[in-house]
Amino acid sequence: MEKLFTPFKLGDITLSNRVVMAPMTRSRADKGDTADELTARYYQQRASAGLIVSEGSQISVQGQGYAFTPGIYNEAQVKGWALTTKAVHDKNGKIFIQLWHVGRVSHTSLQNKGEAPVSSVAVRAENATCFGINDEGKYGPVAVSMPRALSKEEIRGVVQDYVTAAKNAIRAGFDGVEIHAANGYLAEQFINGGLNTREDEYGGAEIANRLRFVLEVTDAVAQAIGAGKTGIRLAPFGRLFDMHEFEGEAETWLTLAAELSTRSLAFVHLSDQQSLGAQAIPQGFTDSFRKAYSGTLIIAGSFEKDRAEAWLQADRADLIAFGRPFISNPDLVERMANNWPLTEPDRATFYGGNEKGYTDYPFYDEKA
Repeated sequence: MEKLFTPFKLGDITLSNRVVMAPMTRSRADKGDTADELTARYYQQRASAGLIVSEGSQISVQGQGYAFTPGIYNEAQVKGWALTTKAVHDKNGKIFIQLWHVGRVSHTSLQNKGEAPVSSVAVRAENATCFGINDEGKYGPVAVSMPRALSKEEIRGVVQDYVTAAKNAIRAGFDGVEIHAANGYLAEQFINGGLNTREDEYGGAEIANRLRFVLEVTDAVAQAIGAGKTGIRLAPFGRLFDMHEFEGEAETWLTLAAELSTRSLAFVHLSDQQSLGAQAIPQGFTDSFRKAYSGTLIIAGSFEKDRAEAWLQADRADLIAFGRPFISNPDLVERMANNWPLTEPDRATFYGGNEKGYTDYPFYDEKA
C-alpha cells in the first residue's frame, strides 16, 4: 500500500497525506514586506499538500536579507498572512510559517539606519550575495555586508524576536512554525564550528556552546506556542553562504538530534542541499540522524514520487518535502497520485514579479 497519500498525525494536527510543500522564497511581498492576496492565492492553490511550510518570513528588520520577502513582526504583516491561512484552511489545508533570521547574509541597505548585519562572529560571508539596494539605488543582487558579532544581551533579544514572531504567527492563523536553522543563516552561523569561534558560552570548540543559541530559540518558541506547533529545519553538512567543514561535524549534528529528541517537537525537517548546487548530505548520514532523533522526520532533497515512496516504505522518514515541483504544479499531490505528467517550472520567474510564474500555472485537465 502506498504510504505517500495516507494521513499522518503531526504534533497537534492531522495531515491528509505525507506530502510536504517545502519552504521556497519567491520575493513577491506587497509593499516590500507584507503578504497579500496574491500570496494567499498561491498557497491556496497548493493546499492539497498534507502540509505547507511557507517561504521564510523574517522575524525582524534585522533578520531580512532579501527585498520583497514577507515578515511576521508587525500588525500589518499579521493581517497580511491571515489572508493566506484562511485561504489554505478554506481548502482544508494545513500550513506552518518558516521563521527566518538571515544573520550575516544581508546588506546595510536592508537594515535599520543602514547598520551592519549581525552574526555569531564578525566574519563576512565570502562570495555571497543577497538582494538589496545597489550602488545605483536599484534593487538587485549585492555582495553581503561585513557583519558584527551579537553581544550576549543582543542574543537574548533575538530569541525574544523569535518568540514574538511565533506568537504573531499563531494569531495570524498558522497551524505552527518552522524555525529556519539551515542554509547558512543565523542559527547555522552559531552551529558551524568552522565559523563560530566565540570565546563565551555561545561558541568555540564545545558542541554544547555552539548549539546553545538554536536550542534556546527552540525552547522559547515551544514554551510560547506549544512544542506540538514547533518544528525546525536543519541542513547537516550544509555549505551555502560560506559555511565550511569543521572538526566534529557529524557529532555536532547528531548531538543536536539527540537534544531535539527530548523536546516533543512537531518535526525536524532535514534539507539536502544537493538540489541547490551545494554539497549533499553524506551517504548514510540521514539514517544515522533518524536513529538519533526519535520524533517525526521530514526529508527534502530532489525527491520524486517513487523515491519518496521508497523512503517512506523503508521508514527512513515520516514525511517527504517537495520544493520546485510545487512551483509549477499547484496540484502536485493529485498529479503524483494519478501518475499525471508534471509541468516544468520557468526558472526566470522564480523570484520577484507578479502572478506570472507564480499563480498562473495550470491545474491538470484530464479531459484536455
